[in-house]
Amino acid sequence: MCLSNIISFSNLEYLKINPIGFVPALVDGDVVLADSFAILMYLEEKYPQHPLLPKDLEKRAINYQAANIVSASIQPLQIPAILNYIEEKVGPDARLPWAQKHIGKGFAALEKLLEKHAGKYATGDDVYLADVFLAPQVNYSVQRFNLDMVSSAIYGFHHTC
Repeated sequence: MCLSNIISFSNLEYLKINPIGFVPALVDGDVVLADSFAILMYLEEKYPQHPLLPKDLEKRAINYQAANIVSASIQPLQIPAILNYIEEKVGPDARLPWAQKHIGKGFAALEKLLEKHAGKYATGDDVYLADVFLAPQVNYSVQRFNLDMVSSAIYGFHHTC
């Protein structure tokens, strides 16, 4: 498997791999996965020499919780279909403030969750699952939605990733 096997486009061929048409998808031989969490857990098991989860049970649970907040409460709100629906039903001026409010709420929950666990990164001094989920969302939220995260600890350890 190599990173070029991660497919990041939506067309008829891609829909055969991932019928919902979202990214990412991973094809590794006969294994086909079409979900960030499933892909990362697969890689965690396949390459244990580079763990995405800490050995400490509490830190492991915090990583799961942070990843789930991102994947269930932040990332879905950034999907163009959702934002287009808000724009269509409420108006074009509602899209950005709606996204900022609801995505910001998810980041505020993460900030509270991680305040007792953070080190150089989200849950300590090593990059783990929470960081893999957080880094792209922080970057995307700042760039696409002008979310003010400069004073956030989450931004502090992820804006350089």
